Amino acid sequence: MDLSHSIVHLKRKLKPHYGAGKTIGLVPTMGNLHDGHMCLVQESLKDNDCTVVSIFINPLQFNPDEDLATYPKTLDEDTKKLRESGCHYVFIPDTQEIYQGNIDSHTQVYVPGLSKLLCGKTRPGHFEGVATIVNKLLNIVRPHNAYFGLKDYQQFLIVKRMVSDLQIGTRIVGLDTIRDPGGLALSSRNSFLSELEIQKARQLYSSLKQVASALDQGESNFLDLEKQAYNRLTVAGLNPDYFSICNSETLMPATAADLDIVILAAAYLGSVRLIDNLHVSLAPQTQATQVIE
Repeated sequence: MDLSHSIVHLKRKLKPHYGAGKTIGLVPTMGNLHDGHMCLVQESLKDNDCTVVSIFINPLQFNPDEDLATYPKTLDEDTKKLRESGCHYVFIPDTQEIYQGNIDSHTQVYVPGLSKLLCGKTRPGHFEGVATIVNKLLNIVRPHNAYFGLKDYQQFLIVKRMVSDLQIGTRIVGLDTIRDPGGLALSSRNSFLSELEIQKARQLYSSLKQVASALDQGESNFLDLEKQAYNRLTVAGLNPDYFSICNSETLMPATAADLDIVILAAAYLGSVRLIDNLHVSLAPQTQATQVIE
């Protein structure tokens, strides 16, 4: 496994693969790797001749009051996991290497519409930071395939839209959320939670499943379902940001005409922000649903 800290070094290592017609997969991460990340790596290793994993905590996607300084850093453990997985290249740039010292005036990529909904409302600038770093990584690595977890479904849609609009030739692959035995979606920020808080955090997934079940039984008052779920989260000790039933492509509020729905939720537990979602497919004949976890 090769470690690269500079763009020039990584490009030099990858150049022979381009010439030989080999396929390259990219897994962008901010480190503190868990089983969800490693599933992305394994999928890339399966699909491609070589795999690049990037580890970069991107300051551009953090707001001033968020946890950039305390975001968990486990580089030695991360590189050990990646070496054992069979990963070929790990790209570990610093902020100077990525932004060349001008982060405050750096060009940013903005995906209109999707970036202003849901998480975009309470995290202004976050998705501009995400789109910018993903665009840079795609330009640096030039992968055939790039892999993202569907836990952050809004991010996945934004990246797909950006790649389509800018005609970037990378296929964006989304993989299902990996959960702990109690249903909590794996996240690097879970390491900040106590055992008691983890039990509370599991209410997020439980609420998503309750709403999915109601849809399965034919309930169509989406606003009422959202209010009930929001209240359940509050009673459970969480501070909800939103709980929304949306069209799975536009993330606009779902209507009775929508057959492909995603239920999305975000909530704070102390200073830790949790997100999760469930995808629901409605059959037009029976209005029965299939919940995809």
